Amino acid sequence: MIELNGLSKVFQDRKKGQVVAADGVSFTVKAGEIFGLLGVNGAGKTTTLRMLSTVIKPSSGSATVCGYDIVKQAADVRASIGFLSTSTALYMRATPIEVLRYFGSLYGMPSAKLDERVDYVVDRLKIGDFADRQCDKLSTGQKQRVSIGRTILHDPPVLFFDEPTAGLDVVTSQTVLEFIEETRVAGKAVVFSTHIMTEAERLCDRVSIIHNGKICAENSVHGLIEQTGAKSFEQAFLSSIGYTREEAML
Repeated sequence: MIELNGLSKVFQDRKKGQVVAADGVSFTVKAGEIFGLLGVNGAGKTTTLRMLSTVIKPSSGSATVCGYDIVKQAADVRASIGFLSTSTALYMRATPIEVLRYFGSLYGMPSAKLDERVDYVVDRLKIGDFADRQCDKLSTGQKQRVSIGRTILHDPPVLFFDEPTAGLDVVTSQTVLEFIEETRVAGKAVVFSTHIMTEAERLCDRVSIIHNGKICAENSVHGLIEQTGAKSFEQAFLSSIGYTREEAML
């Protein structure tokens, strides 16, 4: 469903010159799989997801989503994905229902199908109590539920979740994580980007660890623990990004 081959992105910075945000990133994701893309802040996670979602073009390398080339067939890629992040803004003067209907129209959904999917999203994410309230009056958790609704409205086969629980309280975080677990059962291909190790342990079938733009490890959670000889997944992560065994054990 998702295949990356040496995907790289270089930005030009006035002071630093060339900044390599992603450097030869390669991995694959199957249908019905939650694939974790793990790394510290600035490691290259978001840049990689933005290339996959066609927001930015790669400097080199290639990738396909649902068989569509992310550069040559960008419109087909966008129709096949849903993208959720903490930085995805809502139209603050619109209501959740208006947001959902607007994005459904952008996807070209027929009226009957749009009605059906809006009803499903509102019911599944428990948006009904605030569906007609302006988004600027909603809590952070309520806004995130609307963002999830917008992400899944067109029922895409591929989903990207970029730090989806950042800034959320424990209860709302659980709601988001439970929903992501359900996407696996529905057969979606999911890339889950996070730096919270407990979330990765709970959700991910496989993980890739990215550091300084490069993939430095890939395995299952338990496989990575065994590979590094660590006592926990957090220690295995630290070891993979260059901490010594002693430092990782602290």
